Amino acid sequence: MEPDVEHIRWHRTPALTNPVVLAAFTGWNDAGDAASTALKTLIETSGAEPLAEIDPEPFTDFATVRPLLRLDDEGTRNIIWPTVGVWSASLPGTDVVMILGPEPALRWRTFTDQITAIAARVGAPMVITLGALLADVPHTRPVHVIGTASDDTLMERYDLERSRYEGPTGIVGIIQDSLGRAGFPGASLWAAVPGYASQISSPKAALALVERVCEMMGTPAPTGELADDAADYDARVEALVSDDDDLVIHIEQLEEIVDEMDDDTSGPIDLEESVHLLDEVEQFLRDHDGDA
Repeated sequence: MEPDVEHIRWHRTPALTNPVVLAAFTGWNDAGDAASTALKTLIETSGAEPLAEIDPEPFTDFATVRPLLRLDDEGTRNIIWPTVGVWSASLPGTDVVMILGPEPALRWRTFTDQITAIAARVGAPMVITLGALLADVPHTRPVHVIGTASDDTLMERYDLERSRYEGPTGIVGIIQDSLGRAGFPGASLWAAVPGYASQISSPKAALALVERVCEMMGTPAPTGELADDAADYDARVEALVSDDDDLVIHIEQLEEIVDEMDDDTSGPIDLEESVHLLDEVEQFLRDHDGDA
């Protein structure tokens, strides 16, 4: 049976050369809004133009991810539906297609067919998904970014790890599996966000994802605004934890662990080879099974 890919609304015919496809989704895969902020930043700074959208009707629980009511300048009421959008841009060194929207609640197999169809139509040589997880990491140290892949060539080229994870997964995991079965090489990048600061959006983690994915694509990273926001983020987290003596002690302990890991390596931690952080990903996925 042919896959149902009738839910893509193309705005124009893509005129791209071997574009890398990037995808991120709000919700379960997006601790600290880091993954969605990273991709939104790339969309906004690259001059990306709308390419397509995926009809939300078959995939969205509108009681959970509700439409928004907006008034235009003339006072006319408009409904903004929570749609997964697709944009394209030409960056120095590569074309790119970016997919961003809410994690679907329904019909995941059909949804991943849409993503695979987009990758096929634009002729993508690689698909990179972005995610973020809560972990036992201190906000005072560089953000850990864990990169995994199942393709041997990608692992060697970009210094990624083969995923060892078994357990509940989000749409990012389903998409990677679907793309792999369809023959598209894929990688997944996850930023670790401090668990004690889960209620604060993390531009610092978003910045780390932008830097890593741009490094993989061979294009300069647009870091300016995110770097400024990251400094404000550190100040907000400091204000959050400063009155909690137990939390301050906990953070100091996390700093010692990270610093010891630094001392055992020649330079920054190679997180792709860090069993500790990969275990954090696994525990995050298990702990959040069923959460929104």
